[in-house]
Amino acid sequence: MSDFTSNFWSLYVGGITIVSILACALLLWFSGKAKAMTANDNTTGHVWDGDLREMNNPLPRWWVWLFVITIIFALAYLVMYPGAGAFKGQLAWSSTGQYDKEVAAGNKEIEPLYAKFNGMTPEQLAADPKAMAIGERLFMNNCAQCHGSDARGSKGFPNLTDKDWLGGGTPDIIKNTIVKGRTGNMPPMAAALGGSEDVTNVAQYVLSLSGGPHDSVKAALGKAKFGVCAACHGPDGKGNPAVGAPNLTDDIWLHGFGEAAIVAMINNGKVNPMPAQADKLTDAQVNVLTAYVWGLSNKATVAAK
Repeated sequence: MSDFTSNFWSLYVGGITIVSILACALLLWFSGKAKAMTANDNTTGHVWDGDLREMNNPLPRWWVWLFVITIIFALAYLVMYPGAGAFKGQLAWSSTGQYDKEVAAGNKEIEPLYAKFNGMTPEQLAADPKAMAIGERLFMNNCAQCHGSDARGSKGFPNLTDKDWLGGGTPDIIKNTIVKGRTGNMPPMAAALGGSEDVTNVAQYVLSLSGGPHDSVKAALGKAKFGVCAACHGPDGKGNPAVGAPNLTDDIWLHGFGEAAIVAMINNGKVNPMPAQADKLTDAQVNVLTAYVWGLSNKATVAAK
């Protein structure tokens, strides 16, 4: 309820909850006190199937006490646990707190498993089969949803098995990205280039940088306009890891290949976030995962150790 800007909904939820419980108690009391009109034989006059008559007998005692116990339990629950709007309950329990407690217990339980890797460099970890088996599990649980189970990514999600790193592929940079995340941002540049014709020409020039099929005349016209893009991608189009600007000369296309894809990127821009994992992983897990990811694109180096 803390997401709301006023306490109206907290009062609304709490009020509905308490009124509902009291209404159940009132219904039970009323059903025990109300007397239905009956005949001398204690029937109500309702008959089904010719001879099935409704009797005016009191509710079974076991049922009444079960109802009473349910009401008492509901009231006790609202006192101890959150359920009445913004009231947190005497135990101050929350699903988030329960989750954090279970995660902390789980991390403490697996601490000895990671203790053997303390003090090892990412390069050393990448050459350790046991560490990499754990790293693979960490990757599958936390990274494969975006980068794929084979780490080769897909449209919009980088391939982690090649040497094409937007922000750099050293262990320190990989670790920083895992812990803090990063956000790639390509702003819309159509207005800066001058118009749709200029955008098309620049797209053709970008295609020419990687040796792809292109219109040489339009590419020549787009080369002059590419200066607007060079601030991030560099005058030679080879990118700038410091700002996460991709290399446009290596024929690796994160968001699609061809004139249409490049024109769409220039016109619309793109924000591509990598979420931080610091709250999900311990320091020891981050170190092992870093080594695993680094090893994916440095298999020759790892094999030589």
